[in-house]
Amino acid sequence: MMNWRRAAIGIAIALPVIGLLAYGMTLDPTARPSTMPGRPAPEFALRVMDSAPPDTARLSDQLGRVVVLNFWASWCIPCRVEHPELALASSKYQARGVKFFGVLYDDSEANGRSWIREVGGQGYPALIDERSRTAIDYGLYGVPETFIIDQQGRVVQKHIGPITADQLSAIIDPLLAGTPQERAPAPDTMQAPDAS
Repeated sequence: MMNWRRAAIGIAIALPVIGLLAYGMTLDPTARPSTMPGRPAPEFALRVMDSAPPDTARLSDQLGRVVVLNFWASWCIPCRVEHPELALASSKYQARGVKFFGVLYDDSEANGRSWIREVGGQGYPALIDERSRTAIDYGLYGVPETFIIDQQGRVVQKHIGPITADQLSAIIDPLLAGTPQERAPAPDTMQAPDAS
């Protein structure tokens, strides 16, 4: 009799939990609209990897420039896929004053340094986000994620998942031309985050 009662209590507790988990599995994390576009980008002051003497990158120093802020990690497979696209876009826009930053997320500096060597280098600064405070400020879901910040320091676009050079150009070119941007993310730029 006692085993039946325990089993019934266990089932009564487990069913709602299983139901919530099952419901959560049906949700698409990219379907939640980001509140970042249109808002001022959170300030950051992050150490630049391998800078000598140690250097700090600050968003406030970039006012008047378009900034591309990409969060990545050495363990992230989609980050490896998007790296050549970021490198291409960075080299294309460098002369036009667009500043690219790669922010190492939830990873060790040694792993990040090794990953950059493996992918053939990185033409823009890699930043160290110790304790992931900047990732939290930007509402990071996972990696890779890319934020495009306009010349006034507002987030124009948040892109979840690997981004291509063409997608970046479609956002950056109007900013450089002075064309106003929509402040909400376009649905076609939202992709599923890395599940690793």
